[in-house]
Amino acid sequence: MKLTLRQIEIFLNVVEIGHLSNVAKSMGLSQSAISMSIKELENIIRRPLFDRLNKKLILNELGRNFHEAVEPLFRKFEDIEYEFQNTEDKGTVRVGASTTIVDYLIPPIACKYMGEYPNVKVQLKEGNTLQIAQMVRSGELDMGFIEGELEDSDIIKEVIGDDELIVVTANKNIASKTLYIDQLANEKWVLREEGSGTRAVFLEYIKDKVSNLNIFMELGHTESIKSLLKSGNSITCISAIAVRVEIDEKTLYRINLKNFDCRRHFYAIYHKDKYRSDLFNKFLKFSKDMISKSMSCESSPRD
Repeated sequence: MKLTLRQIEIFLNVVEIGHLSNVAKSMGLSQSAISMSIKELENIIRRPLFDRLNKKLILNELGRNFHEAVEPLFRKFEDIEYEFQNTEDKGTVRVGASTTIVDYLIPPIACKYMGEYPNVKVQLKEGNTLQIAQMVRSGELDMGFIEGELEDSDIIKEVIGDDELIVVTANKNIASKTLYIDQLANEKWVLREEGSGTRAVFLEYIKDKVSNLNIFMELGHTESIKSLLKSGNSITCISAIAVRVEIDEKTLYRINLKNFDCRRHFYAIYHKDKYRSDLFNKFLKFSKDMISKSMSCESSPRD
C-alpha cells in the first residue's frame, strides 16, 4: 500500500481548513510540502481529488467519495493512538508460570485482575522452569513466574516469595518416625521431570547428604505425583503450598526430618530488552504483591 497516514492527515486538514497556508501553519510544515503531499496523493489515486478554482482547492466528486471513505478510518487510528498512549487497563498480557505457581497461585491472580479490569486479557501458559524461561527468552511470553534457579544474562529475575519444600507420603508408618533424609534414600521416590525447579532445588540441597537416591518414577505434573502417592508407599519432595489441603485432610503426611530445611525463591522473570508498558508494569506489580501476600500467609504459624 502506497498511501500513508501522513498524506491522509494532510488531505483531511486541507478539506477542513481550506487554505494551504493555514494548513501549513497549523501542521508546522511549509506550504510547498502541503501542496506536494496532495499531488503525491492524487498521483497514487491516479485521478485528481480537488478542482483548482480561483486558486482554491475544492473537492470534486471523487474527492468527496474519498473523504467519506478515509475520514472515519483516520479518526479510528487517532482513537487507537490515544488509547495506547493513555491507557494501562486494556490489552493482552502473555504470562507463563511453572507448575507449582500455575497450579496454586497464578489462576486466582489472573481472574481477579481481569475482574477488576475487564478490558485486559491474561493469556496463561504452563511449563517447567526451563520451558518458561525459554518462552520468555524467545519473546513468546511477556513475563514468567518460576520456582527454580536460573542464570541467564538475557533475563531479569525478581524474587517474589520464598517457598518451603517438604517430604511427604501417604504411609503413616514412615510419617510417624523422625528421620534423617539419608535414611529415606532407598524408599520409592517420585520426582518431577528434568527441568523442574522443584526437582533441581531438592537434588541440589541433598547432594551432600544422600549419595544415591532411589528415584522410582518421574512425572511431569504435581497433581499426578500426589495421586500416585495416595495409592502406594512412595514419597516425594514437594512445595508445602501444593499439599496443604492433603495434609489438613490427612490424606498425605509430612515426614519429620532432622536437619532438613529446604527452601527456594519464587521469581518473576522477563527479558532484559522487553518494553515495559504501563499494562506490563501494572500487572507485574499486582501479581508480585498477591504472590508475596499469599506466601506470607502460608509461612505464618498456624494454631
